Amino acid sequence: MTLAEQFAALDTLLFSTRHYWQCTAFDFDQLPWPELEQVLTALSDQQVAELDSEQHTLYQFFSPYIAAVTDLAALCELPHATATRAEYPFWLSNGIKGRKFTQLQDFVSALGEGSRLPVLEWCAGKGHLGRMLAFNSAPSVHSIELQQHLCEQGQQSAQQQGLAMHFSQADVLKDDVAKYFQHAQHAVALHACGALHQTFMSRAVSAQTQKISLSPCCYHLFTDNDYQAMSDVAQHSKLKLTHRDLKLALQETVTAPTRVGKVRRTEVQWRLGFDALRKTLTGEQCYVSVPSVNKAIFSDSFKAFCAWAADKKALDLPQDIDYDYFFAKGEMRKKVTERIELVRHVFRRAIEVWLVLDRALYLQQQGYQVNVLTFCEKQLTPRNILIQANFLNTV
Repeated sequence: MTLAEQFAALDTLLFSTRHYWQCTAFDFDQLPWPELEQVLTALSDQQVAELDSEQHTLYQFFSPYIAAVTDLAALCELPHATATRAEYPFWLSNGIKGRKFTQLQDFVSALGEGSRLPVLEWCAGKGHLGRMLAFNSAPSVHSIELQQHLCEQGQQSAQQQGLAMHFSQADVLKDDVAKYFQHAQHAVALHACGALHQTFMSRAVSAQTQKISLSPCCYHLFTDNDYQAMSDVAQHSKLKLTHRDLKLALQETVTAPTRVGKVRRTEVQWRLGFDALRKTLTGEQCYVSVPSVNKAIFSDSFKAFCAWAADKKALDLPQDIDYDYFFAKGEMRKKVTERIELVRHVFRRAIEVWLVLDRALYLQQQGYQVNVLTFCEKQLTPRNILIQANFLNTV
């Protein structure tokens, strides 16, 4: 199956199943799919959590109930890089946390030997990726980074380690960055978010940069709420995505610490409990969010949280509120929300692959030979997709 064929099949499937995933769980007091109500309500909270933690198990569980799910696993399948993870001296890993360093090892290994082109490192941070590429004999690495202090720290490390790197500070969404891109170059971007990696792609294409390697992340950041497709074929899709849909693509995560998960569950319950209280007082029916807040508030009391949230919404709370009732209401709605999210999560990887294929097809249009593969296991990062593009000198 070509990338275009894979995209077309995935596009058709996602459009036909959009009533399962293109919704907001907090909007519902009851499950919105009568045909799934029995199987979802029969699940314990522990079963919901276990299903949510493994995408293929999720496919298997729902395939008897949602016919299209049978095809999802195959349509989301991407080849895995076969390169062996290279070892590096201890000093090169200084300041890089263990799992992050392993991600970098796998990313660099997946890039292959290439043609030893000069490297442009995009949204570089301290230049950890660039230092590994320089160590691997890249003739030079030019690292572009927004924060000046990270540029300075990265430059200092490179000099201490005798690596051929230099840094430029730039706001890549505002500054003239076209000057950094050349034809005889390998442009790399690991986990640049949203418009950051889209700008990277468009500038590299304009320069007909010989080799482009990127792993996209956080597709919604710095972009319009209504998704602007990059490739011609995606621009003609009937699928219309918003930030809410793009965020769904990011909801497959490495298991969070137990404490973090517990705080998150408390937060969801309390927010939904307050929302039930607000609806009772105002007569409104739609869910209304309250601002983000320091997680320490969820170690206090539900009553105190309601007082804080009411203040944020300019809502006067009467003295005789039955907080236990709304606390229980929040727990009931949390169960509904978690089960709606479980169904939506069946399609999270499919949306990410759709977005990645849109980018890959855009590069094909511009005269590049493109491969899409995974460069590491999901346990290291669920954002494990690598787009490799080589310019063919013809458009």
